[in-house]
Amino acid sequence: MKFSIGGPLKLAFRPWVEGLENIPAEGPAILASNHLSFSDSFFLPAVLDRKVTFIAKAEYFTTPGIKGRMTAAFFKGVGQLPVDRSGARGAGEAAIKSGIDVIERGELFGIYPEGTRSPDGRLYRGKPGGLARVALATGAPVIPVAMIDTEKIQPPGKVMPKLMRPGIRIGKPLDFSRYSGMEHDRFVLRAVTDEVMYEIMKLSGQEYVDMYATAAKRQIADAAKAEKDAEKAAKAALAQAEKQAAKEQAEKQAAEQAEKQAAEKHVAEEQAAEEPAGKQAEQGTAGEAEPTDRQRSGS
Repeated sequence: MKFSIGGPLKLAFRPWVEGLENIPAEGPAILASNHLSFSDSFFLPAVLDRKVTFIAKAEYFTTPGIKGRMTAAFFKGVGQLPVDRSGARGAGEAAIKSGIDVIERGELFGIYPEGTRSPDGRLYRGKPGGLARVALATGAPVIPVAMIDTEKIQPPGKVMPKLMRPGIRIGKPLDFSRYSGMEHDRFVLRAVTDEVMYEIMKLSGQEYVDMYATAAKRQIADAAKAEKDAEKAAKAALAQAEKQAAKEQAEKQAAEQAEKQAAEKHVAEEQAAEEPAGKQAEQGTAGEAEPTDRQRSGS
């Protein structure tokens, strides 16, 4: 996969890398990265000589159809591990077990502490489950990684990727051996996760948001739904107002037409009443002006 996809990917996008020397040549390590784009899981392994195993949502392996089978074949080919996220606790335990297995094999384990892609390019609070527990259970060093500008290559809704140079900054390994045996202490898990997220923030330069990305996505979705509902309600109100205005206009026109017809009828009736009187007057005037033959002979 490094030759078939990694090579062309590096040739086309020419990603720049800083801190490559912080990746150990051998032995286990945890790569904890921010998550901006679907392509993060492509670019990071492409620039490393060693294999990186990420956990991936089970939907990538179970989606039906040709596209689904191709996606599943790709993720299996690059060694990604499916994790069922239908139950939060079950998903967390599966991720932890998968990570421990990878570390015990002496390999690199990649994880996104945010748990999902950032909805707006900001860095969100890390989830204290998988990353910290794997680190404390295995003693493996945690290497913070910052993906730069990968979200700009193929924004949501765009089919064709934009040819631009993304960046990868790799920080120095973090040692949490001081917390050995404390992987079930939630305060320790929170402290370890926050320390890793702070290092990622320094590497990426992202604005940090002290809330989970999943909650932010829900807020964005709710806001979008509320905006859509408000727009729908506004359109319905406008349509109702237009309908009412059209009704009032029709009623006004009907009233004007009726008034006009009544006025015309009244004028016609007046004209009809005046015609007989006029004829009688004309006849009377004609009789006075022309005397009869008897009247002429008498005179």
